[in-house]
Amino acid sequence: MIIGIDASRANRIRKTGTEWYSFYLIKNLAKLDQKNKYLLYLDQEPNDDLKEIIKNNNNFSFKVLNWPLNFFWTLGRLSLEMLVCPPKILFIPAHTMPFFAPKKTIVTIHDVAFAREDRLYRSEEAQTEKKWSKKIIKFLVKIFTRGKYQANTVDYLEWSTRFALKKAGKIITVSEFTKKEILEIYSFAKTEKITAIHNGFSENYLPINNPEKINQILAKYGLEKPFLLYVGRLEKKKNTPLLIESFSILKEHYPEIKEKLVLIGNAGFGFDEAKYLVEQFNLTRSVVSTGWIEEEDLPFIFNGATSFIFPTRHEGFGIPVIQAMSCGVPTVASDIPVLREVAGEAVLFFDANDKDALAEAMAKSILDDSLRQELKEQGIKRAANFGWEKCAQETLSVIENW
Repeated sequence: MIIGIDASRANRIRKTGTEWYSFYLIKNLAKLDQKNKYLLYLDQEPNDDLKEIIKNNNNFSFKVLNWPLNFFWTLGRLSLEMLVCPPKILFIPAHTMPFFAPKKTIVTIHDVAFAREDRLYRSEEAQTEKKWSKKIIKFLVKIFTRGKYQANTVDYLEWSTRFALKKAGKIITVSEFTKKEILEIYSFAKTEKITAIHNGFSENYLPINNPEKINQILAKYGLEKPFLLYVGRLEKKKNTPLLIESFSILKEHYPEIKEKLVLIGNAGFGFDEAKYLVEQFNLTRSVVSTGWIEEEDLPFIFNGATSFIFPTRHEGFGIPVIQAMSCGVPTVASDIPVLREVAGEAVLFFDANDKDALAEAMAKSILDDSLRQELKEQGIKRAANFGWEKCAQETLSVIENW
């Protein structure tokens, strides 16, 4: 059987959530499946990392689909490929499926926060360098959606989700929570074609007993102990402004705590507010923002942290939480249903709307030694339930049992 995969996101150099999901699924499918043939569709030549993860499986091959425009590759070029030479099954690891696709198309929907809490998103127009390109995009969006949607990010997420739920033969969600949300928000969605398969995490996230190497990696990014750690986009959805306020309260109420706050991730909608709060509360020397960093360095930074803080308001899964737990780092997380599903009782929960509750939870994670040990042990145990190989096995089962 020939299985086609949109591997364009897995081929990005700077990967975050959905890109890593695509990358590790392909990596583990190449380990597990020696029977089916796979075509990995790309919008540019494969990078060395992507070549490396399939090199031992001759059933995997690349197909670069050149496209003259810097937009609409999926809806345009991949659609044309599906018309001319479709695979038996097409797998789209992230939301957008082509206009034309095989009946046996599987799409992963990671979350639908944009439909539940659109205030957490900035609705940006399609980004392109040339004015004429913007006009073309707006015209095409108006034509293909019959005037229902505009050429902006939130409308695109809404349209692509609805399109996938209607047209895809099967849907994968990364949590039972996301499946439940889809069924609540989109009344036409069919529960029988949606399967929840939990995300995994890289096997490199584990307790590291090498202080010299940890300090070496910390120095690479200008970091030093002690520090609290956050990993993820810096935005309203992830509750970054509340995290800054809570950290200010922590410093005021517990002057004996010397930890800085390290923020790892790219800036998103709401980061300007967070930056303003850092200045307002005089935290410029206590809050360090590194931006995006190399994936291979993250386990060492996790291991160098006193505690990991994840104050998100809405999540499809929450990979950083299991990364932290697997490293044995005491973890503080917002008390939302999806993190209860993922973390169980292995983290210290707090009300995501209560800055004082977060400040107290952070203090406990630093000062309460018995709690720290309990969170470490429970976290490692809980994280063992998740893995990319398990995720790939369950995904392969969905693909083959059709």
